[in-house]
Amino acid sequence: MSKKKLKSLEDLGGFVFSTNDNFEFEKQENQETLTPNQQFLEALFSNKGRGGKTVTVITGFVGSEDDLKSLGKMLKTKCGVGGSVKDNEIIIQGNYRDKIMEILKKEGYNVKRVGG
Repeated sequence: MSKKKLKSLEDLGGFVFSTNDNFEFEKQENQETLTPNQQFLEALFSNKGRGGKTVTVITGFVGSEDDLKSLGKMLKTKCGVGGSVKDNEIIIQGNYRDKIMEILKKEGYNVKRVGG
């Protein structure tokens, strides 16, 4: 097997190397959730890396993981579809971007349409 050549530090996969013997990794505390009118969310349509399946992705949420999951659950319930919350993104199955944007605006969020 040949070894892969590293092009940048990101190729290490998130590892941190330190020569400091007293280095302590500080886990980031739960982030305080901003109010809906302070949130700037982006709604985009995607099918890359999903076997051609269409999904709507909501990004830009600032807050705790629990609040993000509850927002995702509310959107899935109102659209009547499945989805998940991964990597600080809400992924809704199907092309429901316009409906989701309308729901989020009624809830007081600032939503921007990204892409075609």
